[in-house]
Amino acid sequence: MPQPPRADFEPAYLRLLASGELAQRVKQAWRHLEDCDLCARDCRVNRRLTTDGAVCRTGERAVVASYGAHHGEEDCLRGGRGSGTIFFAWCNLRCVYCQNWDLSQKGAGREVEPAEIAEMMLELQREGCHNINFVSPSHVVAQIIAAVHDAARRGLHLPIVYNTGGYDSLQALALLDGIVDIYMPDMKYGDAELARKYSKVRNYVEANRAAVREMHRQVGDLVLDERGVAQRGLLVRHLVLPDGIAGTGEVLAFLADEISRNSYVNLMDQYRPCYRADEYPEIARRITRTEYREALAAAARVGLTRLDQR
Repeated sequence: MPQPPRADFEPAYLRLLASGELAQRVKQAWRHLEDCDLCARDCRVNRRLTTDGAVCRTGERAVVASYGAHHGEEDCLRGGRGSGTIFFAWCNLRCVYCQNWDLSQKGAGREVEPAEIAEMMLELQREGCHNINFVSPSHVVAQIIAAVHDAARRGLHLPIVYNTGGYDSLQALALLDGIVDIYMPDMKYGDAELARKYSKVRNYVEANRAAVREMHRQVGDLVLDERGVAQRGLLVRHLVLPDGIAGTGEVLAFLADEISRNSYVNLMDQYRPCYRADEYPEIARRITRTEYREALAAAARVGLTRLDQR
């Protein structure tokens, strides 16, 4: 049987709902969508009218690829009953090695209204999931905020996870302040030129680090309950790439020195060449055991000990 949430835990967005601030955030977010700065691309397209010029190729309606209880996430998210994931199609990045390229680059899925997303959230709650996990949300912040408002009025009480590629704008994060309980950004690169080469994006490192600073300011270090399930805080994912291309040492040093040595980091070893990776010989292979051991050693050198090793 699904277990009830802890009596002493209340997701952040319920306080905003009670004050009326959550309804105001919905209105603000839709206005941002009309001159879109809701990711670090800052394309300024009126996405309520057109997708022309929008890198994310998403208009007023979000595209959902799938949703359900996910048991393949970090232990602290999936717990015993799964993380309630909602996968959005399209993306504001163009990673040449993307494992979900059919979603991120081909847009597999269907357009939905915020009310439909809200119903998905409530269904996942009824199934007993520990949280609501928005996957690839950066380009659909307005739609998410509208859906959370609808679902919260109808009884949603689970923590919200913002599971992002890490190219998020400070404007979007300001709108999400007090709505998101758990931020889970990627930190993909330590070098902006390599980010441009492999993810086709400018200024990734600068934007990513600014976003992670703001996420941590909002929610702090990751807090787990007595069952080891995440309630609130920052969880960073870093995918180790061949030949040191991800800049693992630089990323981990930034987290330790400028965020917190208590940062919870999933240091991932599951890279495999997908999508267009074969066009780039240097990433057309899996990483070696030695490369992953070097990544673990880099974490130890800078004093990061809360590691989820995959």
